Amino acid sequence: MPGKMTLERYKETRFPLLNRGEYQVTSPETWRYNCIAWAAGDATRWWAPTTEDYWPAAVPREVSVASFRAVFVALGYAECASADPEAGFEKVAIFAKDDVPTHVARQLENGNWTSKLGDWQDIEHQFLDGVSGPFMYGEAVLLLRRPLNPA
Repeated sequence: MPGKMTLERYKETRFPLLNRGEYQVTSPETWRYNCIAWAAGDATRWWAPTTEDYWPAAVPREVSVASFRAVFVALGYAECASADPEAGFEKVAIFAKDDVPTHVARQLENGNWTSKLGDWQDIEHQFLDGVSGPFMYGEAVLLLRRPLNPA
């Protein structure tokens, strides 16, 4: 069928692991912000290291896992070993495909994850790997956490 692809069809072709658990759309489509911004808590602007869009000044403008890591370290995150929920902490996961960062998801207080799917909607998904796979984002390659109420 020509025309705009629905999230349901997109999910079936690009995110087949979403079917493994519950997920729901939590926002309308928008170009205002992307997954990096959403994971960082900013729904007002697009973050990108390769354009004139926002990027933290102290972080190198390069598309690398190290640069994405530096963004979140600058926001008070530190590496951690597990995607399991931890009381008093919020987590982010950096995804990569062939060592190129592709996506960032943030863990919610209920243990689910939230992802901004490009210029599409935000979704809440039960399992981190719901947005994993060879077609789009690859796999989560780095987990970071910070206290929910940093001093």
